[in-house]
Amino acid sequence: MINEMPSGFQQVKHQKLTPMKILKRVFFIILGSLGVAVSLEEFLVPNQIIDGGIVGISIILSHLTGWALGIFLFVLNVPFLILGYKQIGKTFALSTLLAVTVLSLSTAFFHPFPAVTDDPLLASVFGGIILGIGVGLVIRYGGSLDGTEIVAILINKKTPFSVGETVMFFNIFILGSAGFVFDWDRAMYSLIAYYIAFKMIDITIDGFVESKSVWIISDHYKEIGDTLLARLGRGVTYLNGEGGFTGDDKKVIFCVVTRLEEAKLKSIVEEVDPSAFLAIGTIHDVRGGRFKKRDIH
Repeated sequence: MINEMPSGFQQVKHQKLTPMKILKRVFFIILGSLGVAVSLEEFLVPNQIIDGGIVGISIILSHLTGWALGIFLFVLNVPFLILGYKQIGKTFALSTLLAVTVLSLSTAFFHPFPAVTDDPLLASVFGGIILGIGVGLVIRYGGSLDGTEIVAILINKKTPFSVGETVMFFNIFILGSAGFVFDWDRAMYSLIAYYIAFKMIDITIDGFVESKSVWIISDHYKEIGDTLLARLGRGVTYLNGEGGFTGDDKKVIFCVVTRLEEAKLKSIVEEVDPSAFLAIGTIHDVRGGRFKKRDIH
């Protein structure tokens, strides 16, 4: 499975979940797990296409032994979940246990149904899309469907390898194994499904409308800030800066816009001060303040 958790965990005090929040979390974790089960049993597994992580290992072992996929999904994930309990926390552990249990049971339920398609390319594309959405929902609502990330976090504490590097090593090895267990065409189809699922996870977690952080340095900072407020409806923050070469005091404009507003912002800055310094970066989450994602009208 694809990277699903941050590279480290800290002990923090969490707000108590209300019954409605718990119900919402449970609903979407179950929905995401069912989506993953549909992807595996109706698209990927019948076409001998695998995913990374524990799911990929489970598919290979199920193929070699003839045992039900759900057995391996549950048995292989639980030890990792117990191993990383202290680093993860009770809420995450329970959410992950729910997700893994639902996934294991639902794969058994969907297994008797015929595959949606026997075309491996279509199975890779649509299986990857459904898989990514399902995994993304589980992650977004506080769970996980794969234990390799937990192992990667523990390895990261004792070795110079990052969590991402460790997970990538696992997945390259697992996806490459598909070439020996099935054939190399299936291994390449597995890479297609993995990539699509990776992208769909990002979209599901972050949404279709990306947020952009914007930094602007200009002598006409006040005019640019007022124009952004008037024409985009976006508030700005003026930061104090100092030129590294000249030592002159500078005002830095900081604001956050959506991806759809990026082009309009660039045209505003170009119109007011063509020589202004402009830096734009993608940010994954924005909370608090007055920022609100919306479409441009």
